Amino acid sequence: MILAVDTSTQQIGVCLYDGHAVLGELSWHSGRHHTVELAPSIDLLISRCGVAIDALKGLAVAIGPGSFTSLRVGLSHIKGMALALHIPVFGIPTLDIVAGAQPASELPLVAVLHAGRTRLAYQIYHWHGKGWCGEGDPVIAYAHDLAGQIQREAVIFGELSPEDVIELKRIERFHLGTPASNIRRPSILAEMAWKRLLRKNFDDPAALAPIYLHIANPLPG
Repeated sequence: MILAVDTSTQQIGVCLYDGHAVLGELSWHSGRHHTVELAPSIDLLISRCGVAIDALKGLAVAIGPGSFTSLRVGLSHIKGMALALHIPVFGIPTLDIVAGAQPASELPLVAVLHAGRTRLAYQIYHWHGKGWCGEGDPVIAYAHDLAGQIQREAVIFGELSPEDVIELKRIERFHLGTPASNIRRPSILAEMAWKRLLRKNFDDPAALAPIYLHIANPLPG
């Protein structure tokens, strides 16, 4: 059994997954209430699914990019649980979760999420055999900059504000996901972690750190 937690942005998700089925999944817009909402939601999910805490064999957490505070809440909670329960942790990049939920396509996929101050974090993915593979590193940009930075036809999935959607719909070569397909699902995070659990590819909880793009990349002007 894996518990998956994603607090990368204002959208929070938690999931219980046993390798055969999604036992339960919660996803909601938390705003800035991660600290007070995360722990009770995990307790509620575990209770509703009738799962004993000692049935957990691993913990999955989204590691960003995303909001500094939001990521810290999720990582801190999962690290604490890992130390208390003595079970492994799996950190998964948030944009990989966005891409992992989408069907195969011959077109490149652009996974996006909110990066604060009307900016977007995005990464380009290509379908190779059995899944999406990221190209390069995530980048920060404004929606109106994507037309200049992505010169090819592409499908775009992930968090977009209404203003972002209006801006990007002007670009004929961009094909936007629907609101339902754009939701970042913690069950995808759980499935990715489960594959690593089977390979015994664990992360060191003490060394696991979030991805903060503004550290490595200058903000666009």
